[in-house]
Amino acid sequence: MADPFIPAPEDFAFHREVRGAVGTTGLGEELASLLKGGEILLLHGRLGAGKTCFTQGLCRGLEVTQEVVSPTFTLVNTYTGRLTVHHLDFYRIEPDADLADIGVPDILDQVDDGTAVAVVEWPEIFRPELGGGLPYLEMLATGGKETDDRIWHLRGRPTVPVAWANVFTGASPQPPTGA
Repeated sequence: MADPFIPAPEDFAFHREVRGAVGTTGLGEELASLLKGGEILLLHGRLGAGKTCFTQGLCRGLEVTQEVVSPTFTLVNTYTGRLTVHHLDFYRIEPDADLADIGVPDILDQVDDGTAVAVVEWPEIFRPELGGGLPYLEMLATGGKETDDRIWHLRGRPTVPVAWANVFTGASPQPPTGA
């Protein structure tokens, strides 16, 4: 039976398979090099799919030295590195919860200012906070060939940046505009 909160893999434009937890953290670390500040990453996947593992790699790539752990019970963990990372997890939150109570408007202000990134696990309740105009990237982790392998799926609103698409397709980076 399909989980109504987890999008279908075929709804994502880009896909990349990684081997084990090392591959998942490696993908996060690789994508961290593309972050400039102001990005919102929505992470989907079943329990144990690797969302926090991905975030650990992302934080490592952003030079975070703190231990990165799942915010399932704290709801928000904030880490400082090259950028501030707000790691949110709404798995245990009630659908009618007021996200202002946990500081979501302030987090979105920091992201909008370009001083932080937001990484959101179980983002269904968070999506309305984005309104109609805030851009974001969505990633979905599904099972791969082996038990610990993952296929990471990527889509974005309004689009996926070329550099991100290249990480998923293995294409060479595009030269900067005007080069």
